[in-house]
Amino acid sequence: MCIEMNDFAKIGAFIGVGFILNHLVFWIFRMIERKTTAVHLRFGRSLVTVLINVIMIYSLAQQFDITKDISKTLLQSGSLMVALATFAAQQALANLISGVSISISKPYNVDEKIRVVQNGNIIAEGMVKDVTMRHTVISQFNGESCIVPNSVMDSAVIINTNFTENVGNFLEVEVAYDTDIQEAIRVMSKVCAENLLTLNTSEDAVTVKGYTQNGVILKTTVWAKDLDDSFRACSDIRVALISEFKENNIKIPYQTVTIYSKDEC
Repeated sequence: MCIEMNDFAKIGAFIGVGFILNHLVFWIFRMIERKTTAVHLRFGRSLVTVLINVIMIYSLAQQFDITKDISKTLLQSGSLMVALATFAAQQALANLISGVSISISKPYNVDEKIRVVQNGNIIAEGMVKDVTMRHTVISQFNGESCIVPNSVMDSAVIINTNFTENVGNFLEVEVAYDTDIQEAIRVMSKVCAENLLTLNTSEDAVTVKGYTQNGVILKTTVWAKDLDDSFRACSDIRVALISEFKENNIKIPYQTVTIYSKDEC
């Protein structure tokens, strides 16, 4: 009975140590993540947690005669076990290796907006929320979470605007043919430069892109420090251009339908 109680005490001690180590690792990584959102931290935390659990289970097995013999047998037939495990878990190992590759190369970090493209199709687009040993979690703009295996992320094309210092978005506006084009260009440049979110200056070019059946298309690039500011700035500029064009007698063409009554005909 005394030996059984000792066994229970050993098991309890190992479980307690494992629990403390796991929480310590979680706390350490959480403190580091407050300063940086580098993707390798999430993957590293997941990897360290798995290693701790494996080591604790193996160490616990060495404390008892029955499990010690089993563990020795497993180690002696390690080559066969590795071969079988490799065959049975090819996809899992591919995700693990790809996770290591992503962690080292860091094509994206947590809390960055990315677009995942494979074979010309967009698989996922949104904010990176987590990276584990198996997959990457992307929170999409519609509120859904997309769970993408690391092997897919490693082979896909990752579009990440965070690698550039500034982000540019095209902005096009159509004006009527009887408009003073030079005045329209001046007003559009002025509105873009005055927006607080843009990096545009009055020298940034507004060009004539082409013609339509209704008018002339003016085009420029709205520059901002990040993607959010760029989208917000484009929206604000579109609103401001409506009032500015009205004040300067610049017309935005639109189709109208005239209906005649029988009396007028």
